[in-house]
Amino acid sequence: MTVAAVPVQKSPSAFQLAMRRLRRHKAAMISLAFILAIIAVALFAPFLAPHDPNAQDLGGIYAPPSASYPLGQDELGRDLLSRIIYGSRVSLLVGFAVALISVMLGTLMGLLAGFLGGRTDTLISRFIEFMFSIPVLPLQLVISGLFASSDAPFIANLRGGLGTSASVFIIITVFSVFGWMGTARLVRGEVLKLKNLEYVDAARALGAKNGRIMWRHLFPNLLGIIIVSATLDVAGAILGEAGLSFLGFGIQPPVSTWGNMLSNAQEVVLTYPWLPFYPGLAILLTVLAFNFLGDGLRDAFDPKARR
Repeated sequence: MTVAAVPVQKSPSAFQLAMRRLRRHKAAMISLAFILAIIAVALFAPFLAPHDPNAQDLGGIYAPPSASYPLGQDELGRDLLSRIIYGSRVSLLVGFAVALISVMLGTLMGLLAGFLGGRTDTLISRFIEFMFSIPVLPLQLVISGLFASSDAPFIANLRGGLGTSASVFIIITVFSVFGWMGTARLVRGEVLKLKNLEYVDAARALGAKNGRIMWRHLFPNLLGIIIVSATLDVAGAILGEAGLSFLGFGIQPPVSTWGNMLSNAQEVVLTYPWLPFYPGLAILLTVLAFNFLGDGLRDAFDPKARR
């Protein structure tokens, strides 16, 4: 008599459980759908934009919305809808690039500080505190203005080599340098809790080296807070780029960004209200979407946070 083997059902991983909880978070799922739509718009901008974003029509300066120009025309007669579509490319590029670099730096520094402890932890923690003490916005304005106007040979050559992407590169660099400390603190605090657990002691007993323990045993358990931190970094970078561009120290024309569109419209905001309204709405909805997604991911990876 043979007995049929009963298949053993594999229990879902922590990541799979988190994704199930995320799917029940309505605000996060709506935000995710909006973010995916914005990414699609940025990727297919040449096919979606009805006009060249830099094409000028001097006969249509400050023209209101029409059938040919659904959102109207700006101070040079350029199509507002096309410029918003192309501006999404810059905003998402800055947001994702800054988030990626900041998360990589913050995760590395937090892992080293939390796991190695001792002098390494003290040195990294003091450096993080020093970076937090720097007045970031004035320094960002100074650095951005310096790179935009300096005639120093190195900076001039850098601008010439990068072309119109020079200001984008500068913004990404500046935001990344001053944007990794929050992630580092979060990772360090989590590593301090995880490194004394039984599975880490077991790995040490089996002769695993520090590098293997950090990347094979600790890092997978940090993915939750890293992903949440990344979504919030994207939102912060998009808002920061828009702010700098609005002040005239960010990404410079002819590159179209939501921030410099707001800057160009500030003098006519009462006369032609649609000019600042649409890029401002794009910034608002995009930043809100990333923040709501970050909240949903936080609740999904840490259900206790909702209590």
